[in-house]
Amino acid sequence: MTRNNKNKKKNNKIANLSKKILDILRKENKALNYKQIAAKLKVDDANSRNQIIRKLAHLAGKKQILETDKGKFKTNQKRDYVEGIVDLTSKKDAYIVVEGLEQDIFVPNKNLNKAFDGDLVQVYIYKRRGNRNNEGEVTKILQRNKTKFIGILRMQKDFGFVEVKGSKMYTDIFIPKKKTKDAPDNTVVVAEVEDWPKSADSPFGKIVEILGEPGVHETEMQAILAENQLPHDFPKEVEEYAAKLDTSIQQKEIKKRRDMRKTLTFTIDPKDAKDFDDALSFEVLENGNYEIGIHIADVAHYLEPGSILDQEAYDRATSIYLVDRVIPMLPEVLSNNACSLRPNEEKYTFSAVFEIDKTAKVKNQWFGRTVTYSDTRFAYEEAQHIIEYNNGEIPSKIAINGKAYTADPKIVEAVSTLNGLARKMRAKRMSKGAISFDKVEVKFNLDENKEPIGVYFKTAKEANKLIEEFMLLANKKVSEFVGKMKPERTFVYRCHDEPDDEKLAALQNLVSQFGHKLNLKSKKNISSSINGLLKDVEGKKEQNLVDTLAIRTMSKAYYSTKNIGHYGLAFDYYSHFTSPIRRYPDVMVHRLLQAYLDGKESRDEEKYEEKCAHCSDMEVFSTNAERDSIKYMQVKFMKDHENEQFLGVISGVTDFGIFVEIEQNKCEGMIRLRDIKEDHFDFVQEKYAIVGRKTSKTYQLGDEVYVTVKNADLVRRQLDFNLIGSREEVEV
Repeated sequence: MTRNNKNKKKNNKIANLSKKILDILRKENKALNYKQIAAKLKVDDANSRNQIIRKLAHLAGKKQILETDKGKFKTNQKRDYVEGIVDLTSKKDAYIVVEGLEQDIFVPNKNLNKAFDGDLVQVYIYKRRGNRNNEGEVTKILQRNKTKFIGILRMQKDFGFVEVKGSKMYTDIFIPKKKTKDAPDNTVVVAEVEDWPKSADSPFGKIVEILGEPGVHETEMQAILAENQLPHDFPKEVEEYAAKLDTSIQQKEIKKRRDMRKTLTFTIDPKDAKDFDDALSFEVLENGNYEIGIHIADVAHYLEPGSILDQEAYDRATSIYLVDRVIPMLPEVLSNNACSLRPNEEKYTFSAVFEIDKTAKVKNQWFGRTVTYSDTRFAYEEAQHIIEYNNGEIPSKIAINGKAYTADPKIVEAVSTLNGLARKMRAKRMSKGAISFDKVEVKFNLDENKEPIGVYFKTAKEANKLIEEFMLLANKKVSEFVGKMKPERTFVYRCHDEPDDEKLAALQNLVSQFGHKLNLKSKKNISSSINGLLKDVEGKKEQNLVDTLAIRTMSKAYYSTKNIGHYGLAFDYYSHFTSPIRRYPDVMVHRLLQAYLDGKESRDEEKYEEKCAHCSDMEVFSTNAERDSIKYMQVKFMKDHENEQFLGVISGVTDFGIFVEIEQNKCEGMIRLRDIKEDHFDFVQEKYAIVGRKTSKTYQLGDEVYVTVKNADLVRRQLDFNLIGSREEVEV
């Protein structure tokens, strides 16, 4: 069994540096120093050389290369033991992801030796004649990925077992009766593994939290948070600390800031938003240019570094947006009050202020702490109506949702002008190779009991894009300002690498099933080709599928002190500056920017790189939880529609079944091959299809079929469908 290693982290400016160094040393088959390796990589700047020096030391420390002479290295040909991360499969075997290895190491379940998914392990690689595949055995668990697991407690007379949720676990957890916390049988619990004795078939553990009855809404939401190692309520001492903060606006503090309270300022946010962490100001200058301010809540003003409030915000690193609730990064006294730029209130802000001409070119810029006053608050829908109804005139009244709305002519002019500038800024970005992902978001209408009573789709309109462009401008310019300082200074960048060639080839193969093509000849061709593809599929049955596949083709964005630019936005410099209420990296950016504006020296790069890694990890956990909550709500919604027939599109094909996405609500479920009674179907991988042995009937990726719900499992968050037939058959 082989599998290409596609999970390597790309945290350095030189992508895949470990692999590149190892490839060079293997090819040369002699000892080389960092200068010779730099020459082979065709880099000669100090930053790149420093990266190579650090990576050589790292690889030597892990025994992947040997230092034969001072500063000279060669590959370790006798290396039988390596370190890597366990990636468990649904079949309970695993692949070990090793930095620098082109192929992952396959480890059968019997050789896992009690390692769990995500663990850092030592692996022995078998040397077998004629076998070119990497296969091995776990010899030591170096670091557990996690020790707490979510599952259902099955009680016996004197003990219990926890059946762990999810496919990435191959064993139950044994719980002695005295460690069950008196949890009832068949209860969803959090179990912590304490030991795994040599002679035991299962690890020993204890119950640390009782979540409730399986399938109950609150139980499952709490389980989603716990599965992803995410917090819920704030500790009492953190709430008390936050409650004691002085959140009043003080004259002595105003004197330290640029006073912009008299400048026309407003917010544009979703209609149900509770916190407003950004505002725009607008002023026409005497020379005909515009002064536009992007004002961001000054969260760092209230977060004293090292305080319990700051530590809690860092630990959380991000707000979490589940379908039915928000788990904030900051307590409500800050997120919804002191740091929320509410209308008709003075607030401390951190601002990026630009002089912009009529062609949307930035002529001057200023960054610093301010005090602002929001004149009004718009929902996106209200701003959108101003944009749509303006038509070159400034109406005093417009109708919004059937109600008369009186608009201040100055604000109407500001919104209209800002929208025109945003259009030009977006056009410039796209011409430079930015990729436009306007993916449809699935949203739910919930009743008072948080039950899903309807599904709707959220798409970005011009009002959304107006805000997006000015937030992008602030993020880009702040990053550029610090990134170009001499000497170089430590900063927190939002990085996005180029897409993987293999993933692009896979996308090409997939979209060809729908009659689409990609041009993969150059970086710019790839960008424009993907944009063309996304535009071509708008409104078509395959839109959501192609949008999802295209996004998965992209590299994962992450935080790092090592800037590589942002491929998707076509920016050489990019950071997150505009959402410190819900993202801790933005808080770090504010602190660093202020330090450098004050003329202070560069901060500790290693310390900030560690913080960046933590924030990137927490972002992944949060995203997973958000997806899990959507999947749970989709299953819950479909459970009430089990007798209905739905039209869907085949969104995935495997050797055990086909996935179907329902067109009217984007809910996805599986039809198992064993449940299709009309024939025995075989999986044909190269055609992304299943083919009947007797009838030669084919169901292929992108085909439209009718289905009914066979089973809606709330605990597993899984939908199973019955196949009724193809669209052509059913509609005849």
